[in-house]
Amino acid sequence: MQDKTLAQVYALALGAVLVLIGIAGFLVEASFGVGDSAERGTLILFDINGWHNVVHLLSGIVGLAMAGTAAKARLFAIGYGIVYVLVTILGFIVGDGGLLLQIIPINTADNLLHLAIAVSGIAIGLASPAASPRRTATA
Repeated sequence: MQDKTLAQVYALALGAVLVLIGIAGFLVEASFGVGDSAERGTLILFDINGWHNVVHLLSGIVGLAMAGTAAKARLFAIGYGIVYVLVTILGFIVGDGGLLLQIIPINTADNLLHLAIAVSGIAIGLASPAASPRRTATA
């Protein structure tokens, strides 16, 4: 891990957590209803359903895939940060207990977590170099 940038560690950690949450989410609520027929379950404090679980799985897989290089991890951190800013704004517009895009259940806890992911992703991405640090030889 010494030769990894902060963005690479972030992409790896967030990716792994999202994959695990996506898998665990299917044990709680696996339905794929939309609109008025959309079901919702609660995992810890967060609203989920099958669609939300798929988003977590796909996001996590992308994070894991992009953690391999400094440039890709930086792009992931900043890009997902920007996406999560938009998701947070839409989530607060939809409101507690609403459906994002008429398929993904969302609550205030989700919105606050999305905001934290947005801010941390952008900050970590901007603070990370686009290239991996070079290891210096020690005698």
